[in-house]
Amino acid sequence: QLDDTWIPMSFTIPSFVATAEPEVVPPPSAEPQPDDPQTRDTPSEAPPVRAVLGELRVSSVTPSSVGLQWSIAEGPFDSFLLQYRNAQGQPQALPIDGGSRSVTVPGLSPSHRYRFHLYGLRGGKRIDHISTDIVTAAAEPEKLLLPSEEPESEDTANEPPPSEAPPPQAVLGELRVSSITPSSVGLQWSVPEGPFDSFLLQYRDAQGQPQALPINGGSRSVTVPGLSPSHRYRFHLYGLRGGKRIDRVSTDVVTVEPEAVPLPSEEPQPDNTQTEPPPSEAPPARAVLGELKVSSVTPSSVGLQWSVSEGPFDSFLLQYRDAQGQPQALPIDGGSRTVTVP
Repeated sequence: QLDDTWIPMSFTIPSFVATAEPEVVPPPSAEPQPDDPQTRDTPSEAPPVRAVLGELRVSSVTPSSVGLQWSIAEGPFDSFLLQYRNAQGQPQALPIDGGSRSVTVPGLSPSHRYRFHLYGLRGGKRIDHISTDIVTAAAEPEKLLLPSEEPESEDTANEPPPSEAPPPQAVLGELRVSSITPSSVGLQWSVPEGPFDSFLLQYRDAQGQPQALPINGGSRSVTVPGLSPSHRYRFHLYGLRGGKRIDRVSTDVVTVEPEAVPLPSEEPQPDNTQTEPPPSEAPPARAVLGELKVSSVTPSSVGLQWSVSEGPFDSFLLQYRDAQGQPQALPIDGGSRTVTVP
């Protein structure tokens, strides 16, 4: 300020803009820094041990069934699924427990080629699969002992080497009927002497065709499905050891009429049964079923599971109607809690 006079003055202040160094943020196409993957190892953990199926082999072949065995090369599977087409070309599926390494596929046709696919499942997904082609045996009298023929016990007795004593005698007990429905028969037997490697159940179906059902040597019961109502069947149970038939027991069974089994639409009659026990005796502890759940579903089968809320049951009976509206009944052992309806 000079002599009270203001002299205007102007100043230009330069502006400064901070720019980021291009090296600080790598472009999208740049390679990640070596530190980045080390910090991401924890969330992207390696997948579980790989599960790989081994070889699918044939353990037995009859005119109406095929036995299959398989191995696991790596890792466990939750379950398995066997798929094939029947003689009419319809797809079939058989769910199998994850602990199994063998299965017998019944209901096949003689002299027919089948291609079986075994899938290993884990977490509900198909992880691996193996396949094999099999031709069922011909239904010839030389290969399948007909019900009218006698067992060849005398011939087999002469076959052991003379220098070796034969193994302990294996004898079958009585073949008894444990359950009868319009479409199935349950059979039980005992083994008084010696073990058997396996059993073979033979019979003729309603059309007169011979059928054969291989059975594990540790079994003492079997349920034969797919029968016709009010039909007489003659069952022959053979005990096998070393691939030879050692002994045989037989029985005749007539399946019941469809009306003899309560239809699925009929309600049980608890009021009548409760009045039957003698008034002087207290009824046994109440037996109550829990929930019935679906464990698996395929185009041709359903797996079911159930629980028992109170008390034991001697056995179970599963009833339903087939696609033609015919009532079906499947007897189940009292210790079971699952069943697959094929």
